[in-house]
Parts: sequence; structure tokens; C-alpha cells
Amino acid sequence: MTSPLLALLLGRADDDRRRRRRRVPVASTEQAEATIFLVLRHMRAPLIVLITIFAVSVLGLALIPGAAGVPMSFFDAFYVMSYTASTIGFGELPEPFTADQRLWVTISIYLTVVGWAYAIGTLLSLLQDRAFRDAVALHRFTRRVRRLREPFFLVVGHDRTGQLLCRLLDDIGRRVVVIDNRADRIEALELRAYRADVPGLVADARDPERLALAGLANPHCDAVLALTDDDEANLAVAMTVALQRPDLRVVARTGSTSVAHRMRTFGDPWVVNAFDRFGDHLRIAMHAPASLQLMMWLEGGPGAPLPTHGRLPAGGRWIMCGYGRFGREFTTDLRAEGLDVVVVESSPGRAGNHGVDIIGEGYDPDVLARAGVEDAIGLVAGTNSDTANLSAVAEARRLNPALFVIARQNRPENAPLFAAIGPDALLVPADVVAHEVFAQLSTPLLWRFLQEVSRQTDAWSRAVIDRLAGTCGARLKDVWKVVLDPAEAPSMTAWLASGTATLGDVLRDPDGREHRLAVVVLMVLRGDDGMLVPGDDLVLAPGDQLLLTGDAAARRGLDTTLVNDGAREYVRTGRHVPTGWLWRRLTGYREALPGDALTGTRRDRPDT
Repeated sequence: MTSPLLALLLGRADDDRRRRRRRVPVASTEQAEATIFLVLRHMRAPLIVLITIFAVSVLGLALIPGAAGVPMSFFDAFYVMSYTASTIGFGELPEPFTADQRLWVTISIYLTVVGWAYAIGTLLSLLQDRAFRDAVALHRFTRRVRRLREPFFLVVGHDRTGQLLCRLLDDIGRRVVVIDNRADRIEALELRAYRADVPGLVADARDPERLALAGLANPHCDAVLALTDDDEANLAVAMTVALQRPDLRVVARTGSTSVAHRMRTFGDPWVVNAFDRFGDHLRIAMHAPASLQLMMWLEGGPGAPLPTHGRLPAGGRWIMCGYGRFGREFTTDLRAEGLDVVVVESSPGRAGNHGVDIIGEGYDPDVLARAGVEDAIGLVAGTNSDTANLSAVAEARRLNPALFVIARQNRPENAPLFAAIGPDALLVPADVVAHEVFAQLSTPLLWRFLQEVSRQTDAWSRAVIDRLAGTCGARLKDVWKVVLDPAEAPSMTAWLASGTATLGDVLRDPDGREHRLAVVVLMVLRGDDGMLVPGDDLVLAPGDQLLLTGDAAARRGLDTTLVNDGAREYVRTGRHVPTGWLWRRLTGYREALPGDALTGTRRDRPDT
């Protein structure tokens, strides 16, 4: 039994830890002041020179006697030097000058020209200064982030994964802010055709202050996505968010099990391991290739074509080329399926590792022959070198044309080469991470559906694919969620309460109820129970959450039914009824809408 004193101490420790994690640094104001002081520091000497020249010129002009023998007043001298120093004068005011005054004014003109040249030259050199440009860019970036008034994702890392994910999120109308340590990746933001403005900052995300400036301190920040190719940087970001904004969701990318464990010691981040995820895909592909095909299609985002996947060979020997992190994960997955695996590793330093069978290059014909490529059923080219993987694929196919080949692509720019050689399956870690993160963030209900798909039979998945392709075509349409509550479906309240609202009736076209909207309901979530791809006879209930896919026109049609009483009544009964107050007056319509009679209560929402 736990000691009361120990429990008290532990409770206090937890409270202290929670209090510490609520701290959020805000440094944007300091950065703005830093930019101003940087300008003043560089322009201090030119400004002193200009002020000194101006003061001496005014003093001299005020001391020299004029035509009447009386010196000019300080105000008149200040007035004359003001337009003389800035515009080289436009007349002798308030009266014609004497020769001494003209001589002094001439000297003052040349002195002020020198002063202005010095100041302008200093200002131009300041504009070319890298520190000043960085300060201005940082000030402009913090101002743009501070003005965001809608939820956004903070994306750390804008390589292939970040670029693909930003595009997918932008397509569904979600705002993103990007931070990366490479200037060329941030500059690329301006060249990409994003629908919304995407603020970007060149900075090291491991700096908590820079992370705060990038949006961590903004209350509209919805999640932080640590997607760099550096595990330590992603770990530092996950730690910073867990300690300073524990209320935020964190998605962190890693290829290391130990780093994933360290991330999970700070809060509850969602860790994405592309190699582990690809292993899961492998197991699903062996038993239910249509399920994997459906999952990858839905993860691809709007516009994704229907992927083609064949069944992996189920028995025989595999050859694994490369025994790094990917090789070890994949070999474990293959052996877990009861398959025989021969591991080929080029680095002698890994010879002592358990599981390495042959030391050599995977593209060496002698090495492949020793691995038994002639009678193997599959080969995995999984090194971190694209040239080595391409060579291994080509050589293995030359020796055994019937071989099933899986290749790993490390660099995005090599995509045309891998497309040309055409492996049976291609692993692009950046794409795997981006699609999985998108599926989780775009619609949380979609992620729940994908988890359910992996437990279904191959025939069930094939039937869903056929239904999707028959209704929406070979490219994926929009995927969205609808909650049948008074906020999102105000016109449905009475109908749902009556217990007669079937899915088929709700999905009738409000412009022609004899037609059905081109929509597929992937799942209906009622409480904790998820009903997958329900039929049109399902009776909907208040609070149901629907996961749907369909084109934009069908989505607008369903939205009309959910919010418009007249459209709701038309799809339910086929009657056209006036809903607006004015139209009711003009037509003399006095009856309550039929939806009210279903429950016998007044509607709590005015006509629209």
C-alpha cells in the first residue's frame, strides 16, 4: 500500500511538474525592438555628423550680419538651412543675402551634401547587411504569425515530407507555418502554388525561443509536426513542446526505436516510424492486398489515383540487401511471417551483428549467387544509397527475372530512375510519413477507419474499392466528417429524433430527390461503436458522426439538406415548402413545417 506521505509528496511533485509545463515564452516583442536598435546602432554616426553640420550651419548663418547690418534670427536661420540642407535651396529668404551670407550658405551646401552622402551610403550598406536582413525577415515573420486568427499546424522541417504534407493540408484548407534550418527550403515556399499564405522562418528548431516565435506561443497553434530528417532535432522539438505547451499535439518522425522511447518519456507524442509502418504494410499485403490498396488510396489525399498492388509471394526465401535500421526492421517483419531471409551487408563493421549472413555488395553477382538469387522469391534493396539499390534491382532481375523486388528510394530527385526500373514495390520513407500524418490530422475519424480496415477481410476491402470507384471514379475525392448535432445539422434535429431518418433518405439530392448524391459513407460512429460502410437502410440517430467521401457538388448538396429546412423537407417527403418569413407571408403559408410536427415542439432555430 502506498504511504500517505509518499503519495502526498508524489502528488506535490506532479502538481509542480504540471505548473512548470504551463510556462510559454513569448519573445516576439524583443525581436521587434532588436530590429529597431540594430538600425539605430548602424545609423548613429551618420546621424551625429548630419546634426552637427546642420547645427554649425544654423549658428554661422545666425551670426553673420545681413544687408541691414542685423544678423538673421535663429528661427530664420533654421528655416533657411532646413530647405537648403535638404533641397539645396530655392531662394534667398526672408531678404536677399549679403556676400558673407552667400559664402557661408555655399559652404553649408557642400558640407550637407557630404553629410547626406555619408548617411545614404551607410544606409545602403545596412540594407545589404545579412544580419539586418535576417532581423527584418524575422520581424516580418513574427508579425505574420502573430496575426493568425485561425487554427494552424507548425511544421518543423520542409524537406520532401514537409513539402508533401504542407501541400496536402493546404488542399483541404488548413493553415501551416514552416520552420527549417535551410534557406533554400524556406525560399521555395514563395515559389509553390499554395492557396493560403505560408509563413516560413530560417532557424534551428532546437532553439526554444525560435520555436516560440514560429507559433508555439500562439493560442491558435493546433499541433506541432517535427518532420526533419534529424532524429535529435525532432526529439528536441518534442521535448520543448511537452515542457512548454503540454496541451498541444505533437507528431514526431524518427527511424530509431530508442529515440522513439525517449520521445515518449516527454508527454504522449505521436511517433511515426516509416520503416515500422512499411513493415505493417508488408504484413497486410501478404494476407490482404486489397486492404492495403484501400488504405494507401485513402491516405493519398484528394486527387490520389487508385494504387495498384499485387500480392506478395507468400513462401520461399528472401534476400535483404542492407542491414541498417530499415534492414533490421524489415528482416524482423519477414521472419515474423515465417519466411527464410538471407541478409547481405556491405559494411564489415556490421559483420558481428546478429542476423548478417553475407558480407558484400548487394549488386555483386557473386554475392547474389551465394545468397541463392536463382531460386529466391524476393529481394529487398534497402540500403541508404539509391545507386546501390538501383544496381541491386537491375542485377537481381538479370539473374532471376521472376524475382519480386522491393526497392527503397532515399532521394526524391531520383524518383524518375526508380519509376523507369519499375520495382514491384517502392518504399519512399518521406511519402510514408507524410501520408500517415495527413490521415491522422486531416480527419481523426479517417484514422479510426484505417485502423478498422486492417482487421477486415480482403474481399470486404475489394468490395469497398469497387463501390468507391463506381461512385466517385478512379481518383479519390474529398474526405470529410459530419456530426449530426444542432450545430452542424440544425435542420435534422426533429427528423433524427423521430427515428425515421434513414441514410438513404438523407443522401437524396436536394435538387432532385429521385437521385442519390455521389457520396460513399465510409463509417458511422455512434458512441464508441463504428459501423463500416453502412447500407442506405441504416437509421441515423442524433449525435452520429459520419465519415464521407465524394466530390464538391455532392458535399454542397448534403450541406444544404443539413442546414436548410426546406431542402430537408423536400428530400424527406418530396414537398416544396417555404421557409423564409417573407416568402411565407407572400404565399400565405400558415402551417408549421412538417419537421415540427414530428416531435410536437417548436423549433428553437429561426427560419432561414
